[in-house]
Amino acid sequence: MRIGIISDIHDHLHNLRPAIGYLCGKTDLLVCCGDLCSPFVMDELTKYPGPVHIVFGNNDADLFRITRKSDAHLQLHGEFLELNLDGFKIAANHFDNIAGPIARSGLYQLVCFGHNHRFSLERFGETVALNPGALMGTAFGPGGAEPVPVTFATFDTDTRQPALYRLSAGVIELSTWERPVLRVLGQCASAEYRRLIK
Repeated sequence: MRIGIISDIHDHLHNLRPAIGYLCGKTDLLVCCGDLCSPFVMDELTKYPGPVHIVFGNNDADLFRITRKSDAHLQLHGEFLELNLDGFKIAANHFDNIAGPIARSGLYQLVCFGHNHRFSLERFGETVALNPGALMGTAFGPGGAEPVPVTFATFDTDTRQPALYRLSAGVIELSTWERPVLRVLGQCASAEYRRLIK
């Protein structure tokens, strides 16, 4: 089974639409790791043909209306998702600081998370901890907002292989889990880094 994994949409429908379009037909189910933000994001998620499993993030403001748009297709799991797909166990939550201990517990084969807006992939024994990055395309650090690649991921439960995809100027390409080295000049990323993430 192939799983699509997205996070940190923050109302950026212009990035969500092509990601959903790409994942349709290539994956069997979708996991969203939170921070949809507005209820209208649920309307876009309904366009994914398979089951959609969603956890809340810290910026999901109108929980009442988001919840009212959920159904058997768009399944809300509160702050923690636990799935058992024929013995393959998946957990998801929004927060990176919570996902680490969950992954290290060894109870799941795949732990998905978001929150920090930076894609990452770590292995803890048989467990893969995967942050697909942010569909928003922005992260926030001590110096404020900074551009990051618009990314999402897939995971194949048969081969246990993740894949990272990058959306840039309307084009989706297979990417690498290696991040460019960030050189900081004062509070600004170097021109080389800004060029790499465009």
